[in-house]
Amino acid sequence: MSTAETMMSQMTQKGGFIAALDQSGGSTPGALKQYGIPESDYSGESEMFARMHEMRVRIITAPSFTGEKVIGAILFERTMDGDVKGEPVPAYLWRERGVVPFVKIDKGLEAEADGVQLMKPMPGLDELLERAVKLGVYGTKERSTIRLPSESGIRAIVQQQFAVAEQVRKHGLVPILEPEVLIKSPDKKACEQLLHDYVLEELQKLPEDARIMLKVTIPEVPDLYDDIARDPRMVRVVALSGGYPLDQACEKLRHNHRMLASFSRALIGDLRHQMDDAQFDATLGRTIDEVYDASVHKV
Repeated sequence: MSTAETMMSQMTQKGGFIAALDQSGGSTPGALKQYGIPESDYSGESEMFARMHEMRVRIITAPSFTGEKVIGAILFERTMDGDVKGEPVPAYLWRERGVVPFVKIDKGLEAEADGVQLMKPMPGLDELLERAVKLGVYGTKERSTIRLPSESGIRAIVQQQFAVAEQVRKHGLVPILEPEVLIKSPDKKACEQLLHDYVLEELQKLPEDARIMLKVTIPEVPDLYDDIARDPRMVRVVALSGGYPLDQACEKLRHNHRMLASFSRALIGDLRHQMDDAQFDATLGRTIDEVYDASVHKV
């Protein structure tokens, strides 16, 4: 099989989860602070992203971070363009770790309107997608958010997600659509039902050979997205942790039978800069085991 076919086989069939290592500008200071690096330890955006790259490299080079349980990883654009051990990060992930690389493509969120936050315009998206293809990236991820059960707002979110996904697919990449329902929504259940209905409606309009993925908040109604996951155009439905602590996110995930994890904060929350390599890998390994178990073993 070609590399693309092997990656597709892994993403459609293999048990495991996707690591979300794509914190960008706005979330980076908080992620570094949690990791044990305060803002006083770096000066300016360049140094900040350099420290973040060091953290991500430490994660992906840790012995426990392999394709045995981590089947994919979502990278920030700067991470995709960076190196690890003298090799481009996407190539290292696949060749050395057996982990399928994705890249986050959105440029952040618009101000909330109609109960949702649409994605900002993405100038230069085609150039980014061309670069991703050359670097051996398999797919992309694009995030927007939903706070209120507004029919017009959620429909706008879904239509924008599918429009960007179409642009991604034209480059031969597999898009992950991420319309996140905020866990602090005053009516999360109603938001999720509307999101489900509109995603299913748009999914059924796609050609039979289309391949996309969906990343959503773990739903209040278990298995809400099972029919979407069964559609042959849907490679996988994955779950974001959304601010739930790791144990709660894993417990909720176990009740969703066709859903894998794609955690960010919950995955790296216990890692600290001050740990020696053995402590770091042991901590990461325990979290990987817990997330893998929740992705693979259901109740």
